Amino acid sequence: MRLLGLKTFRNGIHPPGSKDETAGLPIRQFPFAPLLIVPLVQHLGKPSVPVVREGQKVARGERLARPDGFMSVAMHAPASGTVRSIGLTPSITGRMVPAVFIEPQPGSTQEVLEGTPCPVDTAGPAEIIEAIQAAGVVGLGGAAFPTHAKLRIPEGRSVDALIINGAECEPYLTTDHRVMLEQRDDVFMGIRYLLRACGAQRAVIAVEANKLDAAEHLRAGLPDDLPASVEVLQVKYPQGAEKMLVSALLRREVPSGGLPLDVHALCVNVATTAEIGRLLPHGRGIQERVITVSGPAVKHKGNYRIPIGTPLRFLLAEVGVEEDVARVFLGGPMMGAAASNLDIPITKGTSGVVAFDADGAELTHRRVHPCIRCGYCVDACPVLLNPCQLTALTRGEEYGRMADEFHLMDCFECGSCSYVCPSHIPLVQQFRMAKAAVRKAGAA
Repeated sequence: MRLLGLKTFRNGIHPPGSKDETAGLPIRQFPFAPLLIVPLVQHLGKPSVPVVREGQKVARGERLARPDGFMSVAMHAPASGTVRSIGLTPSITGRMVPAVFIEPQPGSTQEVLEGTPCPVDTAGPAEIIEAIQAAGVVGLGGAAFPTHAKLRIPEGRSVDALIINGAECEPYLTTDHRVMLEQRDDVFMGIRYLLRACGAQRAVIAVEANKLDAAEHLRAGLPDDLPASVEVLQVKYPQGAEKMLVSALLRREVPSGGLPLDVHALCVNVATTAEIGRLLPHGRGIQERVITVSGPAVKHKGNYRIPIGTPLRFLLAEVGVEEDVARVFLGGPMMGAAASNLDIPITKGTSGVVAFDADGAELTHRRVHPCIRCGYCVDACPVLLNPCQLTALTRGEEYGRMADEFHLMDCFECGSCSYVCPSHIPLVQQFRMAKAAVRKAGAA
């Protein structure tokens, strides 16, 4: 589908981008907090297993925890310092999770520990996948799915197109935009690793039309021997979702309940790609990431390279957010999670921190009215579901029917339906509960 000459997908919405205040701000290094808290659960899969002890001195980038099986990744020290304790910390999910508490060493040069390089020209797919797991790389777009697991292509399956996701359609976030502008060579190196690992013959870097400077910058520097191209897409939410990218770029429809792999495609976030290109040539582990800090309640907005484990309270104080801030989202306001505790730490999956004052928070506490069957949610849904019908079935707890007849599990909770609903019905929250009930029944 093409609108205004640019590729896109069906349906979707156009929320305010709110990116102008940070899109032009270069990446800056964030200071170290007095205490860094590194959760051992920062990804989908099993928690990592600590390999350090309390009181031990660690170097920045040193491994703190090893993977516990295939669906797990390593964790690394975000700063040189001392392991003060290994215990529990609150997380964005509301649960207490195991973590390593590190006190940075005052006066340290904080040089990053070098490891064993993974040479892109001679390493095989298995070696690259192992190096990515050892580096602790997960999806930095927010999903935090272990990248090495995504690259392990099952026997009998194949990938012919690698999509590098630089769409960044979430309001307020400009992390990927700045990475494409400032880490172009890292992105290209990461693509080389990914192509060798998954066996694809070509890569497509997807960029929305509100980042034309990034698209032109990437095109101008594309190496002649790199089988990659840059495609500019229409600005629309949720353009950066995997199924939407595959539809817009490749004209392939991912089947219900399926993955891009089912249509011979693989999607990797551009910041994830850049980290692979930045870390693997040096054998390093990921100990920090680029995060957009923005929102009406933030005085010093920007794009910062923030150490993993930085407490949210410390971060907000450094950027000039008052303690009486009304609401803080980790990620963006559409698909991010609202923080109920300011003592939770920044993790690998944190792409943004967006803080709202009381005026902005009022929009999330609007009175709910009965459904008027206007159909706006149907027109907005990018995977062509019927949110109106689904929410009617939630009242009777007909979860099995929702999944079997109305494809509830295809919902990826983008929030488009909730955004356009004139009755302010919390559709996404209802669908999350319904999906949890379906999973529970399936497990039983």
